[in-house]
Amino acid sequence: MDYEKARLLRARRLGVLLRDARLAKGQSLKECAAALGISPATLRAYERGDQAPSLPELEALAYHFGLPLEHFWGREILSDDPSPLASLPLKQLIALRQRIIGAKLRQIREQRGLSLKALAAEAQLPVGRLRSYEYGQKPIPLPELETLAAILQVSLDAFLDADGPLGAWRKQQKEIAGFLELPEPLREFVSQPINRPYLELAQRLSEMSVDKLRAVAEGLLEITL
Repeated sequence: MDYEKARLLRARRLGVLLRDARLAKGQSLKECAAALGISPATLRAYERGDQAPSLPELEALAYHFGLPLEHFWGREILSDDPSPLASLPLKQLIALRQRIIGAKLRQIREQRGLSLKALAAEAQLPVGRLRSYEYGQKPIPLPELETLAAILQVSLDAFLDADGPLGAWRKQQKEIAGFLELPEPLREFVSQPINRPYLELAQRLSEMSVDKLRAVAEGLLEITL
């Protein structure tokens, strides 16, 4: 597989989505770059596809734009209807996430029994660059992280923020999206505070073993007979 060509195409498509999301939010390059702690020139390079953001930068951008991270896996062009979000220290979060991802990458590589040199050769990357990625010294462009994940046979989800504020926000967005996908009558039922005991009962039933559920069903059947 020509990883270099695949990374170039991925970066171009990602750039289109980034520019569209920024315009939908009504922000200038300078304003958006300042929120992330990067230069407008770097953001411009991302939008043109000349460079690609790292996963932490993309997580921060998704948060900043009020979008689920998965938006940048697709092709959807946005309407201009942004949601205001409280500010986070995105620059510091990006630096922290970069170190965490580098450590995770090194851990997975070692678990797979691959040397740094072997992984770099397979991914068609310089050894020094890969080393700097693993130690969090340089941000990993997303297409390169996708390449490394594919070679290591691990989902990109393994590198996503799970416990931090960006991960919590992403989880909340997925829960909201899941709720909105429910049929309208069910959404109305769930939204009524008076129905909370039924929901709690359903939750407890879902946690029971099959044997306990069978016993409950048999008891209800005896009552109704």
